[in-house]
Amino acid sequence: MDVATNLEQIQQKIRQACLNTSRNPEDITIIGVTKYVTIERTREAIEAGVTNLGENRLEGFQQKYDSFQDKAIWHFIGTLQSRKVKDVIQQIDVLHSLDRISLAKEINKRAERKIDCFVQVNVSGESSKHGLAPDEVANFIKEIEKYPHVRVIGLMTMAPHIKDEDRLRSIFKQLKKLQLHIQDKQHAHAPCMYLSMGMSNDYQLAIEEGATHVRIGTNLVG
Repeated sequence: MDVATNLEQIQQKIRQACLNTSRNPEDITIIGVTKYVTIERTREAIEAGVTNLGENRLEGFQQKYDSFQDKAIWHFIGTLQSRKVKDVIQQIDVLHSLDRISLAKEINKRAERKIDCFVQVNVSGESSKHGLAPDEVANFIKEIEKYPHVRVIGLMTMAPHIKDEDRLRSIFKQLKKLQLHIQDKQHAHAPCMYLSMGMSNDYQLAIEEGATHVRIGTNLVG
């Protein structure tokens, strides 16, 4: 199916999720995850009105960035190795996977401006997932104050790929609670206003539990 049709269906579901919870659909950012698709399909997404694009591998990111540069807001959503920071940090707008001090340190050293980052939290506790344990987040964010080029705009998590709605909601609720806790501290370097959670299979639930950024690949671009 063409991307414009997919986008309209997704927006409809987002409107419904917002209606269910008295939220404004305009507060939701759709990040089109283009990591598995061609340059042509990515172009189709941009032409359909997808302005935020997410990549999780450097090679794929570089290819798409070289083709479209200023036509999109660029989100790096994969794990970023410290030694690769220098290759990508001037080009990305948002990093969704800040999960260790060594990475913050390297970003601070290499970036020429403040980089908006989501701190990745492993709420589900799965060993296969990256991210901080929820009880490590507050201290980690306090530490980040030492690095003026890093700005924590929110928290991110990846929920397990399961059908258990109660379990998914519980994960999303925990991240929302943590985000509010950090936001209440009013750190200048960490306004922590946003929540990056929810993908093709669970974005409606995520929105109902407070997501502001949803990362959608399969349902949008295939």
